[in-house]
Amino acid sequence: MDTSRLLRTTGTVIAAAGLLLSGCTSGGSGEPRAAASTSPESAAPSAQPAPDGAAMRPYYAQKLTWRDCGVPGFQCSTMKAPLDYANPGAGQDVDIAVSRRAATGPGKRLGSLVVNPGGPGGSGIGYLQAYAGIGYPAAVRAQYDMVSFDPRGVERSSPVECLNGPAMDKYTQVDQTPDDPAERAELVAAFKEFADACRTNSKRILPHVSTVGAARDMDLLRAVLGDQKLNYVGASYGTLLGATYADLFPDRVGRLVLDGAMDPERAALDLNRDQTAGFDTAFTAFAKDCAKQTDCPLGKGGPDAVGARLKEFFRKVDAQPVPSGDPNRPLGEALATTGAIAALYDESAWPQLREALTSAMNGDGAGLLSLADSYYEREADGKYANLMSANAAVNCLDQPPAFSGPEAVDAALPSFEKASPVFGAGLAWAGLNCTYWPEKATGKAKRLTAKGAAPIVVVGTTRDPATPYKWAQALAGQLDSGSLLTYDGDGHTAYGRGSDCIDTAINRYLLEGKAPQDGKKC
Repeated sequence: MDTSRLLRTTGTVIAAAGLLLSGCTSGGSGEPRAAASTSPESAAPSAQPAPDGAAMRPYYAQKLTWRDCGVPGFQCSTMKAPLDYANPGAGQDVDIAVSRRAATGPGKRLGSLVVNPGGPGGSGIGYLQAYAGIGYPAAVRAQYDMVSFDPRGVERSSPVECLNGPAMDKYTQVDQTPDDPAERAELVAAFKEFADACRTNSKRILPHVSTVGAARDMDLLRAVLGDQKLNYVGASYGTLLGATYADLFPDRVGRLVLDGAMDPERAALDLNRDQTAGFDTAFTAFAKDCAKQTDCPLGKGGPDAVGARLKEFFRKVDAQPVPSGDPNRPLGEALATTGAIAALYDESAWPQLREALTSAMNGDGAGLLSLADSYYEREADGKYANLMSANAAVNCLDQPPAFSGPEAVDAALPSFEKASPVFGAGLAWAGLNCTYWPEKATGKAKRLTAKGAAPIVVVGTTRDPATPYKWAQALAGQLDSGSLLTYDGDGHTAYGRGSDCIDTAINRYLLEGKAPQDGKKC
């Protein structure tokens, strides 16, 4: 459930399942090469550009006090931001958690490089400390302070809180392809219960977690770090955050990489349907590969035949869930579908998906349940990160809901099932989650041009499941200074995933400021 428009880098999607992805590690056990600076404070020089208005000046003038994070080589701090940017300084602030790893040298220091892993709802600090701060190319880490933050409403930054662990377990098992009025009513009731819990537990923060708010926080972070311009790598949903920043503050754009791009001009219904087609593209690639393998549990033949067998498997576990090792969470259709979708984010997970499907078809659903848990960021003790809560909160503020009610889903079902015969129905019904949201949307789909900004690199992967390639083409075309870099390949996002061509082009841009030629293909 709620798998549509959850946009993250492959590392954040599957790390909890124990996979070692290309260019990505699931843990933070590696020792950084050099310790971060021990300087206790970082002040923004008075020359830093800031929005007009006396009420914002104290926020831009604040100093960050750095402390040990408990993770070797990293420091942490807390930044104050207005809860409501329309009324700053009214005594209502939000704490934004920040982490950094100082440039390791040698070479000229280029300032800070802020990274975001997507979501919305992904923890930037978790991503920085587990991967980006130790796994980005050594030359980039040598010249940049690696920095990230948990956006407002996420994890360490006034998190949105909705359902507790046991309630989330129940929520993730609700049938997402209702076959009769009773199942439809159960699904609608689940969405309403989730929304009501968010309103009850997060009343203060819930109206203020939009992407625009997070982008304004990012400019505040730029200033208090002491940087004249924002240097940034955003993946997946992080591309929308970066593009929003560039449109708000084009004169403060430094070197921006938007990898696995979203199209800000697409309305929620179109985004969900496009993403459904993206997962079908990824599944087609998986199916072709699976049919060639001796251990493919879905048999031989073309993608249509393989897809029909997977859909039949989903139908069987819908009727009769299989044991998973957790007596309270047998593997039904909802969890099985989420597990399969999680593995489609990265082709290195295909062997694990084949193994998990084989086991599930033989009565052991533990493998697919593990993949689903990684997607939902559920820990072994039954606790969930606030990913799903923050994801809904941001998406439902950023745009009006995709559907007005179940009847609208019925009308759209044929187009979703055409986009993906295997996943279409479930992803269509997942788009109902914002229909019952307690806060009215404050944003809408709109063209982002960032007129006057320095060159911005937009990266698209041709068979990306979560952010279809046409979204990257669209964003690069909208941005006044957008430069499209294409990776002809599988998986979600491209930087740091094994393509020397992609990595060389992006590294050169980050280190030398030379954007690849618009239209370059790898």
